[in-house]
Amino acid sequence: MAAKRRYDEDPNQPGDKRMKRLPSFSTVIREAIMVKSVQNLFVAIEPLLRKVVQEEIEKGLLNSPRYVDRSPCMRIEAPAPSLYRLIFKNPPNTPIFTGSKIEDLEGKPLQILLVAGTTGSPSSFPAPIKIELLVLDGDFPSDGNDDWTNEEFNKYIIKERAGKRPLLTGDVSNITMRDGVATIGELQFTDNSSWIRSRNFRIAVRVVPGSYDGPRIREAMTDKFVVRDHRGELYRKHYPPKLNDEVWRLEKIGKEGAFHRKLGENNINNVQDFLRLLNVDPNQLRTIMGPGMSDKMWEITINHAKTCHPGDKIYSHGGENITVFLNSVYELVSVTISGMLYSLQELPRIHKNYVLQLVQEAYQQQDSLREVDAIPNASLALIQSETVIEGPAGTLPWYPTNQDFQIGGLGDDEASTSFQVEYTGSFHFEPYP
Repeated sequence: MAAKRRYDEDPNQPGDKRMKRLPSFSTVIREAIMVKSVQNLFVAIEPLLRKVVQEEIEKGLLNSPRYVDRSPCMRIEAPAPSLYRLIFKNPPNTPIFTGSKIEDLEGKPLQILLVAGTTGSPSSFPAPIKIELLVLDGDFPSDGNDDWTNEEFNKYIIKERAGKRPLLTGDVSNITMRDGVATIGELQFTDNSSWIRSRNFRIAVRVVPGSYDGPRIREAMTDKFVVRDHRGELYRKHYPPKLNDEVWRLEKIGKEGAFHRKLGENNINNVQDFLRLLNVDPNQLRTIMGPGMSDKMWEITINHAKTCHPGDKIYSHGGENITVFLNSVYELVSVTISGMLYSLQELPRIHKNYVLQLVQEAYQQQDSLREVDAIPNASLALIQSETVIEGPAGTLPWYPTNQDFQIGGLGDDEASTSFQVEYTGSFHFEPYP
């Protein structure tokens, strides 16, 4: 007996109410991926379409002078030529940390100069002008052009983050420039540069808007740099180190580490102390560092220390008929023997041991050193340094002194540059030690 067919399965029944088949899971996934791909395609080509449309519009504007004349606001104005511009005398010393004083490469406050726009020669105005310092995004100028409009400049000014202190503090506003020169006193960053896209800042300076009515003065700006958090400053090495830097600022000497403690126990607290002992007795300094410092580490440390500038101060220390002149890290600059001036290379061999002994004394008796304004001038140094009289075999060469010569006059002709030297002393030779 055949089973009855349900009425809803009758194909001849009008107004078919049969249930539609649901799509498979794979079909749903495939359609979803296709929709997503089309959306991604639109997102990818949208900038290209915008660029093409913009270029076509600009091309149409350029080919339609009548339209441009009626729409002056659409014109692109070139920046006005600058008759004057501001510059930084020296760039800031980097790296820069938050809360640290900003100085130039010579360790001096930043200085701003006014120069001619084309020649770069120093300029000045009869009346003082007001300038201010700003922070710019490191990406400015975006096209690498060294000239820009005020609108372009203002667009890249960086302000502090919400709830933060002003980004740049100190002498930043209403700075007076007189005679084309302005010196910036205290200046420091309060925030690092990691929160902007370029991760770099520039320091810029411009004339205070509204305070000056004259030819355009182009703004100055530094090269871009990174501003780091001050916590990194606590252990940072200095390049080059300064004389008064703590000794752990040198390479391979860690703060409060073993080498730092050893040096402190021997009263070597700063870079100047380190260099003094290095120049006077390097073997003693090497012994202090101990076997824990390898020869390679030692070379790195002393090479870093030697990049320190000793400064311009000169000190003297005297013995019997001999005076040594030393710089601030006890490098021998020159020597006077019986009133005659020698460099280290010209120093007679017979006197070298005594000179080195005087340098040792100067290190041990630092309170007895006298600071001098300049090294004495000696016009006859070449005569003595080039005069060598060979003695008998087994004896040292003899170097006559100033007292052994008598200088003849120049005569009536003041233009004459010749003179006579007559030896009046006696020969004296000493055996080799």
